[in-house]
This record gives sequence, C-alpha cells and structure tokens, in this order.
Amino acid sequence: TDDEHLPGWLLESPRTVYAGFDPTADSLHVGHLMAIMILRRFQQAGHRPIALLGGATGMIGDPSGKSEERKLLSVDVLRANVEAVQRQLTRFLDFDAGDNAAVLVNNYDWMGKFGYLEFLRDVGKHFPVNVMLTKDSVRSRLERTDSGLSYTEFSYMLLQAYDFVHLYETYDCRLQVGGSDQWGNITAGIDLARRLHGVQLYGMTCPLLTKSDGTKMGKTESGALWLDADKTSPYQFYQYWINLEDASVERCLKFFTDLPVEEIDAVVQEHTQAPEKRLGQRRLAAELTRLVHGDEGLTAAERATAVLFGAEIENISDKELGQIFADVPSTTIPKTELDGEGLSIVDAFCRCGLAKNKSEARRIVGQGGGYVNNRRVPSRSYVELLEKDVVKFGFSSREYVLLHETSKDDDADTADAGVDMS
Repeated sequence: TDDEHLPGWLLESPRTVYAGFDPTADSLHVGHLMAIMILRRFQQAGHRPIALLGGATGMIGDPSGKSEERKLLSVDVLRANVEAVQRQLTRFLDFDAGDNAAVLVNNYDWMGKFGYLEFLRDVGKHFPVNVMLTKDSVRSRLERTDSGLSYTEFSYMLLQAYDFVHLYETYDCRLQVGGSDQWGNITAGIDLARRLHGVQLYGMTCPLLTKSDGTKMGKTESGALWLDADKTSPYQFYQYWINLEDASVERCLKFFTDLPVEEIDAVVQEHTQAPEKRLGQRRLAAELTRLVHGDEGLTAAERATAVLFGAEIENISDKELGQIFADVPSTTIPKTELDGEGLSIVDAFCRCGLAKNKSEARRIVGQGGGYVNNRRVPSRSYVELLEKDVVKFGFSSREYVLLHETSKDDDADTADAGVDMS
C-alpha cells in the first residue's frame, strides 16, 4: 500500500507483521503456503510474525474470491479446525525464537466479547457503505444475477479491519500480508486505524498461486492439495511437485524453499540443460515435502516413488510395502477368483481399473505397455502368487495398482477377503 516508505520502515528496526487464516477446514492447503512463507521470511529477517486464526471470522465466511456464500460451520467444528491448523503452523514458524518468536492468536478471543450494538457504534460508524460497495469482493458478488451477498458476508470486511486495529493496539503490528484477493479487507483495516488512532499501517499482498495457463496451482483431480498427511499423503504431495510444469519450477523454488538464490539459479540452470530429467521438480518436491511432512515423510514419498517407478519389489517386505502404499485407494477381489487358472493379465488389468475393457487392456499390453513388478509382460502371461503374494500392475510409467493376497487367517475372518487391490 506504500511502496515508497514500506521498505525503509522495515529496515529501521524489527517490526511485527501478521497474516490471517480462517479455519474453514481441519487443514491448510497449498493455497495458504504463500502467506505462510512470507511470515517465515519475515521471521528469518528478524521480524516478529503473528499468525491469526479466524475463530470469529471463520463463523462468517470471507466472500473474497468466492462466487457464492460459504457454508456456515458449527462452533464445535470451527474449534476443532482451529486446533488442527494451529498444530500445522508450528511446522513453519518458530514460536520459541526469543525476541522475534512467532505469536499465535485467535480473533474469537476479542470478537467474541463484542456486543452487537457496541460493534456498530465503535466500528461500524467508520465504514461508509458507498466505499464498501466499491471493494472488489463486494462488487463482484453484487454484479452476479444468480447469487447475491448476504449481510453476514457484507460485514466480514469490518471484522477483518478490526483485527488489524486490535493487533496494532496489542502488539504494535503495523503490517498485514495476504493474497491479492485480500486487498479490500487489508485497506479497510488501514483506513479504520487511521480514523481511530491517526496512525499509518501497511498492507502487502502476493499474487494467487497459478500455473502458466492461469489455473490455480495446488488443485488436483481429487480437490485441494492439503498440508495434512491424512488428507493428502506425503507421496501424493511429492508427486504433485514432481509433475509440475517446467515454467513454474523456478518461481516455486524461490517462493517455497529456504534455498539461497544462488543455489536456486544453479538448480534451474542444470534443469534447463536437461529438462527431461526433471531435476528442478525433484529438488522442489524434496524441499517442500521435507518442509511440510518432515524427513520421515520425504523418505516415505521417495521410497514409494522408487518402488512405483523402477525399483524391484522382490526385496521389499510385505510390511514395508504396506506402509509405503497405505494411502493408495484399494478394492477387493475374492481369493476364489485366483484359484485354479486364476486371472489372466488382461483380466487382472481390467479388475484393477487400469483398463476400461478387455479390448483396451489387450491393445495396451500387446503394445508393450503392461508391466508386472516393473517388468513388461505379454498379454497371455500369468503371474503365480507365491510367498511374496504381492504383484504390481501398471501401464507405462503412470498408473499402478498393487495386488496383495490376504492371508488365510484373514480369509477366515471375512467372506470377502481375498485380494486387496491397493
């Protein structure tokens, strides 16, 4: 909001900066990473970061960037979400760093004490409606004929604006950061502080994370790319960045890793010389997976990748294999279907969902695109399940299904037990 004075102000002395995160889910996702990393950068530079959890604003729902009203969450759900997000933020910010230790706050702690009439008198009177109507988050919704804007959402701007003022009063916080869709809410807080206290606050926004074609980054076919291992496994998270387009590698390395710029430049240069090796994506995937899921998560992701894309299965124990692929979707085939002549490779590929029908399976396998345990197989082959009891099916190098024969003890426990396609 003030390109001329903000850099110098930041250099004068350690400052306090904040970003807000509404707990609309029990996990943050990749879309939150930009704001998180900005707070992380400020802390690394000696400033004090505040992570604000929207226990109050999350009850309302921010209309910014939304074409329709959010579903309102119950207080119990919001409380659980706040606790989950709070735990996640400790991975990125240092809350024991001495003078510039990160601070975690929940705006319900002060918003929950406000009476409605008190809020209208003390805060609402400083917001001209005609000015509020010009904000993008409001105007874009009012221009839509298929959906309007509730008074609840219209009031969201006032709540976030007061958050900024409260953090200024309590922590001398004078800088708020957020995505570009937060511009209207941030400037509303700056205006309110000027009206109430005659002080200059600052705002800084970052672009929303998009790929070169303009689509949002961090979205998969199954939805958002979550930072919680139970919602997006370390392997799935790792693979997303491995498959990132070349055009986005350099800026993501700069946005989301702690690597020095000189080292990033060297990685990008090496990647450019042989892009087919995906060296840039591999470094990005490793750094980000370690940051989000720790060394253990990175090891699991790399191990799963090695098994799926080239390593031999024979030397891996069933227990380890189960741990590696615990996150992969599964289906069950009765063991009786493997008795006698068993399943042909073509039939197995169809049952695994790797082919829509037998014709497609025969065509791809016949063209050399079918693999069992990373070995190309002819269409008429059978694979005998012996002690290992694990077979990996796959087309080319992209789609894989693990077949695991359940034990006899398991068969005795359930009539459906047999082959677990996981």
